[in-house]
Amino acid sequence: MSFDRRQLAVAAAGFCAFLDLYPTQSLLPALAAEFHAGKAAVGLTVSATTLAVALTAPLSGLLAGRLGRKRVIVAGACLMAIPTLMAATAGGIGELVLWRFLQGLFLPSVFAVAAAHIGEEWPPAEAADLTGIHVAGMVVGGFSGRFITAMVGEAVGWRYGFPVLAAINLAGALLIALWLPPDSDRGDRLTAPLGALAQVARHLRNGRLLATCGIGFLILFSMVSVFTYINFKLAAPPFNLGLSALGMIFVVYLFGMPAAPATGPLLRRFGRRRVMAGAVLANCLGLALTLSGNLWGVVAGLVLFAGGIFVAQPLAIGFAGVCAKEAKALAIGMYVSCYYIGGSLGGVVPATVWEHFGWPGCAALVALVQVLLLAATFTAWAPAAPRPCVA
Repeated sequence: MSFDRRQLAVAAAGFCAFLDLYPTQSLLPALAAEFHAGKAAVGLTVSATTLAVALTAPLSGLLAGRLGRKRVIVAGACLMAIPTLMAATAGGIGELVLWRFLQGLFLPSVFAVAAAHIGEEWPPAEAADLTGIHVAGMVVGGFSGRFITAMVGEAVGWRYGFPVLAAINLAGALLIALWLPPDSDRGDRLTAPLGALAQVARHLRNGRLLATCGIGFLILFSMVSVFTYINFKLAAPPFNLGLSALGMIFVVYLFGMPAAPATGPLLRRFGRRRVMAGAVLANCLGLALTLSGNLWGVVAGLVLFAGGIFVAQPLAIGFAGVCAKEAKALAIGMYVSCYYIGGSLGGVVPATVWEHFGWPGCAALVALVQVLLLAATFTAWAPAAPRPCVA
């Protein structure tokens, strides 16, 4: 599949959304010091955003069905800039959490609806590759948000990073408006509220879709847990990393990024369940390496873990679209809702584990979640399952 502007627009949708999703992760030690807040409190600056995403993801699917997918994507990317800018004005941890929650309200209308757009506007043979490109955009955006806020925070203070993110949001919205293909007539339109409710009811009877939503929950729980609480390990002795160094740690995202576009070819060659098994193995090996007392060992573990997660993400979200023959935006909205509920819990649940067992306890918790993820995959994505889904 040759590169074109439409693919760049798909990547930009993922980039813009994830730019604003995790930028406070690299700031957590600084926020805890400035606002005299505990780890669970500053962790809410991550969890509040993912919770808002979980609450609004199904609504984004409904809006896309009524108003058109591209229109919703562009509007979401523009509106997201407002709370992003206002986060710089926060006078306390509670106010910052509020602005972070408002940021999350607009994120699903960008990346989740874009995932559904891929399923409608590209042939099935290309959709897996485009989903990988979309996830690659998310990866770069996730890294950039953390990196920008860390670098700007180190230089002039953490507040100044948010206006930079807002400006990038607006630039991305313009690119999407110009280059993303318009909705075609074959799009999944919901013409009335009763029709939308009927589609929800049908999705709730789709066992494989519900199981895939659970798999998404476990994927993001694992990712947020690791990339939130590893910061506290690295900010403490013997590492003693500052803001800029913590921001640089997220370069591991870029090393893991090639895994996302590779998912499509791997899927076609080995099958969905085998590729997921490989991703889980990489995640567990990466977790083991993060227990090292050597910085480069920890970084290597994070690279391996990121690569496994970036393979698992397009596998799961792509299968959510496969499971729904109609109202794909709504189905993916349901998946994204569960996915980010997992992320919300991943930002706060490990706090108690950390207080008692430190990073080794958090790593063990995530390893257990990975085992559950693999078991769910082999059960829900079995080849013998009935149609409409194909493993």
